[in-house]
Amino acid sequence: MAARLPGQVRVIERGWLSSNNILFLEGDSATLVDSGYVGHAEQTLALVREALGGRRLARLINTHSHSDHIGGNASLKREHGCDIVIPAGIEEHVLAWDEEALLLSQACQRGDPFRHDAVLRAGDEFELGGLAWRALAAPGHDMEALVFHCPAERLLISGDALWEDGFGIVFGEILGHQGALRATRETLEAIAALDVATVIPGHGAPFGDFEAALERAFRRQAAFEADPQRMGRNALKACFTFNLLDLQRLPASGLAAYLESVPFFRDVGARILGKSTGELAGWLLDELLRARAVAVEDGFIVPRMAA
Repeated sequence: MAARLPGQVRVIERGWLSSNNILFLEGDSATLVDSGYVGHAEQTLALVREALGGRRLARLINTHSHSDHIGGNASLKREHGCDIVIPAGIEEHVLAWDEEALLLSQACQRGDPFRHDAVLRAGDEFELGGLAWRALAAPGHDMEALVFHCPAERLLISGDALWEDGFGIVFGEILGHQGALRATRETLEAIAALDVATVIPGHGAPFGDFEAALERAFRRQAAFEADPQRMGRNALKACFTFNLLDLQRLPASGLAAYLESVPFFRDVGARILGKSTGELAGWLLDELLRARAVAVEDGFIVPRMAA
């Protein structure tokens, strides 16, 4: 089923290092949802500038606080002077630029500090592109995350709460905070109750087969409930691949030392998988080579996915 978008909606589909950017045209101004990763900030500026077509970027709204969704905030603010709106509940982390709470230091990811102008709460109604939207709580991948629903156009901006083939890492559960995996199921159930024809995810192309995507997401959630190690393995592979897209290459001989230096990898490997960093390095490289997500060239591990 093909995705159908109103004419005033522009989706700038990115690779896996940066979230999609969703632009809503509003006369001579516009609003952007999510801003990508800081390493792609210059590319984001160029893509948004072109999509604006001379319009003024008035607002930037974030679905949640992870590095691949807020990384262009500071650059867009500097260039356009736009207001930045963030989900309620993360204000203190942003104001203090708490890199642990924002999962930057734990996962060894980068971010550019910014100042927000307003917050958006679950239940708030607002306008994007001349359309009425409602913010809905979507805890799980990020406990303060929001999704945005437009009933009139049957549109859902799902962030990382629902992709065409799953959803984002359930970081809270992986880090030992009980309840995040249960919250993921509750979020999927809440999304399933909405009238949706087209989903604009945080990663990947917009899609129209809403029911099939939900079915796949529920299956993944159930598999994680049944086997926490599977959830840990998935998280380690996905997060390392993300970091490698940022690094671009890593000496194969230094993989174990790199994993030891990153709290997220070290902790999950030991606590969930029961592996030393040396064992973890061997397992991880074998898994990613088998999946053709990475290659080893001249002694360096390099990504095979598009950043």
